[in-house]
Amino acid sequence: MKYPATLTPDPDGGFVVTFRDIPEAISQGDDKFEALDMAADVLLSAMDFYFEDKRKVPLPSKAKKGEILVDIPLSVSAKVLLLNEMLAQHIRPTDLALRMDTTKQEVNRLIDLHHTTKIDRISDAMSALGKHIELSVA
Repeated sequence: MKYPATLTPDPDGGFVVTFRDIPEAISQGDDKFEALDMAADVLLSAMDFYFEDKRKVPLPSKAKKGEILVDIPLSVSAKVLLLNEMLAQHIRPTDLALRMDTTKQEVNRLIDLHHTTKIDRISDAMSALGKHIELSVA
C-alpha cells in the first residue's frame, strides 16, 4: 500500500508532511528527504491508534497531482486488511481464534503492528474470514 502525502514548505524552514487518508499522521523535516523519511514512521505510528482502538484503517486513495506516495511494509498492509475485514464482519479475536482453531493471543498478535508475523498465518486468518490474499508484482 502506498499512501498519498503532501509536502508543504514550513514558513520557519523545512517541510511538513500530511496524509489526507490518515489525518493523524503529521510530521516534518529540515529538508524534503528528511521529511519523507519521517513520513513513513509517522504513518505507522498513526495506524497504531487505529489498531489499538479497533477502528477501521482508511485505505489509501488515489494520489492527486503534487502528492508523493509513501510505502508501508507488506506485513503492515496485510495486517490492515485483516483488521478491516474483522471489523467489517464484526468478528472479535476470540471468534477468529475459534475459526482458526488457535488462541485469542495468537490472533491478537496477528493484528499487532509491532509483532512479526508470517504472511502465511495472516493468509490463514483471511481464509477463516472467507477471504484470500493475492500478491502481485507491478
